[in-house]
Amino acid sequence: MPKFAVILPAAGKSSRFRDKNYKKPFAPLAGKPVWLHSAERFLARGDVKQVIVVVSPEDREEFDRKFAANVMILGIDVVSGGEERADSIQNALARVKADIDFIAVHDAARPCIADEWIGRVFEAAEKSDAAILALPVAATLKRVDQGNIQETVPRANLWEAQTPQVFKRQLLLDAYAGRAGFQATDDAQLVERLGRKVTVVTGSPINLKITTQEDLRFAEHALKALPKPKNFGPAHPFADDDMWK
Repeated sequence: MPKFAVILPAAGKSSRFRDKNYKKPFAPLAGKPVWLHSAERFLARGDVKQVIVVVSPEDREEFDRKFAANVMILGIDVVSGGEERADSIQNALARVKADIDFIAVHDAARPCIADEWIGRVFEAAEKSDAAILALPVAATLKRVDQGNIQETVPRANLWEAQTPQVFKRQLLLDAYAGRAGFQATDDAQLVERLGRKVTVVTGSPINLKITTQEDLRFAEHALKALPKPKNFGPAHPFADDDMWK
């Protein structure tokens, strides 16, 4: 069985979340911090051998204060992020274990991920070396400048990228090694720059990324529609949801 590492970037500025108490990955959602919902789905899988959470240096002290003991029990690695998302991922890549075959990157603020979708994109990556979840664009797209429509953009063949994005280990390492400061908005973009094909696996609208407070409310309802993660048992440090309220 191939071995997977999962990187959960949680080092963003959360500027659109507009909460003075929390950045979006650390906000409470259904009794747990958002990032933990994401982590649990991967921790329950037998093929996932490493989970790495990337935290902004300015959040590291508070993250360690709140979660260090639990992170240690779960065996999660924590890495300090960089200026941009790609810098944060590159920091995490340096911590991936030597025996890992594939690396998945999943937004820590995308908590409504189902085991079925993870399995499909993992399987696709095993076959093609690179695969992402994505959705075909259904809405009409407008290019806007200073509040005015400039043009209507044809939506044919347009897809909205989601995560997880999963890659053969060496392929992702090569993609980041060759970025030369290029600030990609997702990992697939760097692999594309190498001229490599990336398989698209159809995701779900439920797999939403939390950006605003309203998204958090949607996510709470979406979680109820997902099957529960495998039971960690009473010894699991997050078994008591009341500790996060």
